Amino acid sequence: MENHGLKELLDPVIQIAYQAGKSIMEVYDAGFHIEEKSDHTPVTEADLAANKIIETSLKELTPHLPILTEEATITPYSERKNWQRYWLIDPLDGTREFIKRNGEFTVNIALIDGDESVMGVVYAPVIGVLYYAAKGQGAYKQASTNEPVPIRVREKCSDKTVVACGRSQPTEEVVNFLGRLGDHEIIRVGSALKSCMVAEGKADLYPRLGPTSEWDTAAAQCVVEEAGGAITDTNMQRLRYNTKDDLLNPHFFVAGDKSIKWSDFL
Repeated sequence: MENHGLKELLDPVIQIAYQAGKSIMEVYDAGFHIEEKSDHTPVTEADLAANKIIETSLKELTPHLPILTEEATITPYSERKNWQRYWLIDPLDGTREFIKRNGEFTVNIALIDGDESVMGVVYAPVIGVLYYAAKGQGAYKQASTNEPVPIRVREKCSDKTVVACGRSQPTEEVVNFLGRLGDHEIIRVGSALKSCMVAEGKADLYPRLGPTSEWDTAAAQCVVEEAGGAITDTNMQRLRYNTKDDLLNPHFFVAGDKSIKWSDFL
């Protein structure tokens, strides 16, 4: 897909994210019921309402493109492997943060071309912050009704590494990694906002040494890469999409300073 085509899609997709965020906030403000999915992760009415808006709107916008979303039946790889371009969606990333009512959850919409994310929209409706990017177009942050501003990673890591981590108990792997990292400061935040903090230069690194799925990272990956950073596996290879039967990511690093081999601290 040509970059100018991406630019034409970006604004409609941002509007879809806003509408999904509005539906989430209606549930957030009114109260909600929590259910458990087959993989033992929580789901609420907000996840499902946002998913319906995003799916319906994307089908109208690009009826020829398949959609892969966390809240629907997963298309078998035998069919998916033939997809050149498709939408990859997490309608509510950070359901646990939603349940805790701390506001640190996002709507994630990504466009995948081949095995790479070429468009990403990450919207946090409670705090009214939007991050977005398209390949070759740069990365931007828009807070509330302010004008969008370009964002850039911190390309040279600070003397005290600023590390973005989730609010849940860190895995043993993360604890050991941080122990080897040297002088560092931890910022705790939920959902794709951790990656976005790296993208805007507020954090140097987000080490994810635990399970995630492709819809958790795809939108933020485009934002991070267009901001000059990288999302790599622990072999320091770029994360890729739709390359295998399951949709689980390997452990990964989100980093601004690409000159550092972060895997040396494992």
